[in-house]
Amino acid sequence: MNIILLGPPGAGKGTQAAKLVAERGMVQLSTGDMLRAAVKAGTPVGVQAKAVMDAGELVSDAIVSALIGERLDQGVSQGAIFDGYPRTVAQAEALDLLLSERGQKLDWVIELEVDEGALTERIVGRYTCAKCGEGYHDTFKQPVEAGVCDVCGATEFKRRPDDNAETVATRMAEYRAKTAPILPFYEARGLVRRVDGMADMAAVGAAIAAILDGAATA
Repeated sequence: MNIILLGPPGAGKGTQAAKLVAERGMVQLSTGDMLRAAVKAGTPVGVQAKAVMDAGELVSDAIVSALIGERLDQGVSQGAIFDGYPRTVAQAEALDLLLSERGQKLDWVIELEVDEGALTERIVGRYTCAKCGEGYHDTFKQPVEAGVCDVCGATEFKRRPDDNAETVATRMAEYRAKTAPILPFYEARGLVRRVDGMADMAAVGAAIAAILDGAATA
């Protein structure tokens, strides 16, 4: 089963994708990661992409499509999760062709819906242990003993510099701009399903599983 997983930064898309990879054996196809891997490995598409990037130019849709085709040919027997692609109708049409040429199709486009105000609170309040990386939150998950990591006992914590309200607003605007072109394209084909991305992690995972297992209604 092949799906596109959509959601703004902080919606939990990465967590759910990792869950699908671990539990179902699906392959997450992130075009950015794939591009770096292809360049490093020196594949034919990677060599072509490196030449374009070295010239300071943007990688074309044709190269990205070739990159995805190259990865699909390596085998994704349990299905693929497309992450960061497609972002335009032209890319969506190219993906249809890539899958069709391999006897496959796109099954679902799943969007994790979020409340922007609540998402901002979720992101702005998060911080991690500077030593072991355990995650905490000002409101939802503080250490049992104030100022002491529950896991390793360290007393230093850190926050990502871009975890602020202004950055979240910018990310949301970018996300809407990138998804606006492709959602109507897939909605017209009845492929879009929406999940409450503000629910707890297990509930979001269960909702996605219901869609993939055919239990969800349109």
